[in-house]
Amino acid sequence: MSPRTIVITGASGGLAQEIIGQLPKEDKIILIGRSKEKLEKRYAKASHISAIGMDIKDSKAIESVLQTLFSEHGSIDVFINNAGFGLFKDYNDFTSDEIEEMFEVNTLASIHFSRLVAQHMAEQGHGHILNIVSMAGLIASARSTIYSATKFAMIGFSNALRLELADKGVFVTTVNPGPIATHFFDLADPSGDYLKSVGKLTLQPEAVAKKIVSILGKNKRELNLPWLLAVAHKCYTLFPKTSDYLARKVFNFK
Repeated sequence: MSPRTIVITGASGGLAQEIIGQLPKEDKIILIGRSKEKLEKRYAKASHISAIGMDIKDSKAIESVLQTLFSEHGSIDVFINNAGFGLFKDYNDFTSDEIEEMFEVNTLASIHFSRLVAQHMAEQGHGHILNIVSMAGLIASARSTIYSATKFAMIGFSNALRLELADKGVFVTTVNPGPIATHFFDLADPSGDYLKSVGKLTLQPEAVAKKIVSILGKNKRELNLPWLLAVAHKCYTLFPKTSDYLARKVFNFK
């Protein structure tokens, strides 16, 4: 395999850390996160890794950073949109600022990155965009109104983008995991009750990362994890009324 240039957003998160650790050291890895200093400190001994600190809610900053990357590195082979966060609570407890921020981080930032990266990849004739989304973008549940909305939007965008890039040699994959045992839930579920209730459905970040790394450069439409929730999504599509009842009464763990 030839060395690749891989860019990862949300690079300080638990899943990103596992992905980075499983990538070949021959690859050139560019990390995007809030704190350049923290990323550089963590990977000080890894000469193949570089870091960029930025606020991904700033669309102008996204344009500037990508222009610099295209200029300095030429080809970008893989771009992983991994940044995101969640808040699980009743719909009427959200503030306008919380709603806007979740859309800015979970949806708009990834759309801005993907749009500009897709143009670059289409011109070079190859590339792979992976959007780390969520099973919450396929199966809605109570107390995740805003989070699910950001993820449903991201899946819709990714599916349409995939069609537009199909004849340009550029792949678009959505990765839709269920709950992963990372610090994501420190904010989304401060009480810890949700993670306790989902039990065996909880994924380990190293296992998810292994599956993601295995599909890089492959024309895979989506990766849904774990298999039980992937099956639940099929049932959700075929039997929506029954699924709504079960999601509300039986499988609502939030």
